[in-house]
Amino acid sequence: MKNLIVFISVLAIQSGYAQKYELNDFFTYDAHLEQKIDSIFDGLNDTSRVGQMIIPAAGRLGKSQEHLNALIAKNYIGGILLLNGTKEGFTKMVDDFNSLNSTNNGLPMLYSADAEPSLIRYKIKNCAPVKKANAMISRSEVKKFALSICNDLQDIGINYNYAPVVDMSPNEAISYRAFGDNADTAQIWSRIFIEETQKEGIVATAKHFPGHGYVVGDTHKKLVYIDGEMREVENYEPLIEAGVLSVMVAHIAIKNNPEYNTDDMPSSVSRKIVTDLLKNEMKFKGLVVTDAMNMGGVASIPNCELKAAKAGCDLLLMPIDEEKALFDIVGELEKDPQFKQQVYASVRKIIRLKICLGLM
Repeated sequence: MKNLIVFISVLAIQSGYAQKYELNDFFTYDAHLEQKIDSIFDGLNDTSRVGQMIIPAAGRLGKSQEHLNALIAKNYIGGILLLNGTKEGFTKMVDDFNSLNSTNNGLPMLYSADAEPSLIRYKIKNCAPVKKANAMISRSEVKKFALSICNDLQDIGINYNYAPVVDMSPNEAISYRAFGDNADTAQIWSRIFIEETQKEGIVATAKHFPGHGYVVGDTHKKLVYIDGEMREVENYEPLIEAGVLSVMVAHIAIKNNPEYNTDDMPSSVSRKIVTDLLKNEMKFKGLVVTDAMNMGGVASIPNCELKAAKAGCDLLLMPIDEEKALFDIVGELEKDPQFKQQVYASVRKIIRLKICLGLM
């Protein structure tokens, strides 16, 4: 009997079923990983597939736990942003959500946070103190505080961080959250933060693409504009080359730029910015996540979540109405075969990420 068990184990390893994947496997082709993705994808219907793209928020500034429980019970969401609470409260919340999700045979959740050095003390109280990004003075400090943040996120069960901020610091809404107004520093320190985070098994996110540092105003309140040249796009190139897994697209419009004008629409719903620039020209193959879809810069646009998905975004953060967003996209799948294949590619990437996070 013992020899049989050993033989079966060897077969499992050789066939790839016992293969364990890590985040650094995400961008690497692996036949067994592709088979695993296909198997999981084929086990879902279109509603639960599109649901993988929907990321609502829990916590003081999010939806109620009862509301989110109802979405989990229907397999309508792929993850949850933990927004404004305590470390202890969020730890229990993650346990509760996981228990319910397991009962309903849902795919494991992406748990995310705005755990930037400058925001974590406000977003998740009782975490270890860290310096604000604009107060850090060395690479070693960036590495040290990135690791400290990861330790707290791991304690809670958070596997996806919407950080670091890659923007430059002139914009007053972003200045204390940025590493500074020097492009070299922004790129190098962001890369250190990303590499340290992903080494710890947590997804890092470069934001706010295509650049929030030189705009006037705050996208939480209204649509703001990059006027002319997109001066911060170059900050993302070395980070993409270094393997950042996630990029967040901002609700920023571009004007007076003949190649990239967004016609008074935010970048988050512009195919020209998300697909043509970020995915095709810059060759970003990771997850594109929107900034919160309830923000003033985008929320007034009818069917904004569908438009963001059509632009090429893979994850839709904080829709005003999750079910409406989901069924707007599902309905469009039935009418547009090209869009259907695009959404399927997004869902496969999400499944791939969950496998590489060790969740499945």
